[in-house]
Amino acid sequence: MSPRNSTTGLELDDTTIRSRRDYCELTDDDLVRLRSLRGLAENHADRIIESLYELMLSREHTRKFFPDEATIARVKRLQRKYFLELFDGRCDLEYVENRLLVGAVHERIGLGPAWYLGTYRRYLDSLHQYFYAELAADEAAAAFASLQKLVWFDVSLAMDAYIFANSDAIRRHQAALRELSTPVILVHDRILLLPLVGTIDSQRAQQVMDTVLLRIVEEKARCIIIDIAGVPVVDTNVADHLVKTTAAVRLLGAQTILTGISAQVARTIVHLGVDITTMHTLSRLQDGIELALRLVGKAIRPRKGSARLAPRES
Repeated sequence: MSPRNSTTGLELDDTTIRSRRDYCELTDDDLVRLRSLRGLAENHADRIIESLYELMLSREHTRKFFPDEATIARVKRLQRKYFLELFDGRCDLEYVENRLLVGAVHERIGLGPAWYLGTYRRYLDSLHQYFYAELAADEAAAAFASLQKLVWFDVSLAMDAYIFANSDAIRRHQAALRELSTPVILVHDRILLLPLVGTIDSQRAQQVMDTVLLRIVEEKARCIIIDIAGVPVVDTNVADHLVKTTAAVRLLGAQTILTGISAQVARTIVHLGVDITTMHTLSRLQDGIELALRLVGKAIRPRKGSARLAPRES
């Protein structure tokens, strides 16, 4: 298996790079031609970079990425290095990883593909002018054709980096949301509460089970209350997941109390024929908490208009 690039997760090796090069029709001759133009590129690098930043600093959307002169000076140095690498005459793994990193950095700072592509257009425009000003027409045409192949090769790598970084951010946000959607609360010593809100699909059901079992072990819980008052639809899949979670909870030596059962949900469960006798079922969360306290040997006793927790009398 090819090694994965840490920036994009892509499997990269010489065969993969060669395949991508071939699709862009980027040949060894193209790289040799670009290498021969290194001197021309170095002669005009500063003017081309200045033109590039003149464009970016003149537009509101891109000017915000350069808050001070020190930042501008630093990115100009990096941009000059990036620009001259187009004329190194190589397209190996190191070159590819560098281009992928550039795309990932742009995505991270919020410089979207529209601005990246627009900036690259300025590169091409400037080089087109210098090629045709200093080379014979046929040489300029060949040089510009080779340059375009490498540029589009670079662009394809940058797009991979943008897409991967964006997808990775979405995955992390979804994971965070799933974690927030399964908040297991310690309501009393060895008693946990999981209030479920929203739709329960297979992925979230698995998240619920994993989170519940982990917290039971962490808290050495003897009882968990699962409140489904906020679940809009209880169908066969939801009921089945609850039964499986209860079975797993029992293997850890704890009990499950299911609360928030409305009359409609009760009818649905009976109609579906789902056996939920392995768990305690109650309509109100308050009743579930009182039952959980009894199961761990505690009870709520009223005292002068308030309630206090006390050990149950034997």
